[in-house]
Amino acid sequence: MTSPIRPTLALAVLMAAGPVLAAGPALAQVVLAQAAKVREHSVASGKQVRLVMVPNLKKDCSLGPQPELKVTGAPKNGALIQRAGKVKTPATYRCPNVEANVQALFYESKAGFTGSDEVTVEIKGTDGNVSTQTIKLTVGAAGTKEGPKDGGKDGAKKDSVDL
Repeated sequence: MTSPIRPTLALAVLMAAGPVLAAGPALAQVVLAQAAKVREHSVASGKQVRLVMVPNLKKDCSLGPQPELKVTGAPKNGALIQRAGKVKTPATYRCPNVEANVQALFYESKAGFTGSDEVTVEIKGTDGNVSTQTIKLTVGAAGTKEGPKDGGKDGAKKDSVDL
């Protein structure tokens, strides 16, 4: 025969731990939401390539405050250049054919460098949310084809803009 104290004690422990157990998945989602996004780029040595371009468009496609880029991990074998400008979003973008202000970040390796490099940047969007992107760079010889390995969906037109 079991003692009536044991089930009561077990119930009390479960009731006390319930909020902690229930918060577990929610807490995990918050941690995952803040986890850094990792992207990869192949870059020709000594050639400038755009890594990030962030428009000042809100979710409803209206113009918002200028996005902010903050480099938190500089490259060891190259330099970064940050530029601001205007672009017209492509027809395939979630806000098609809208002229928007953008912040862009470019990378250029040291002359003759080949190998790996890495950049980490915090992006504060128009909604005020901050996300972190780590960009792993594979720097090849000068004739190497460049471009993002992940499809480059950073939200802005790529080919007809000097940004």
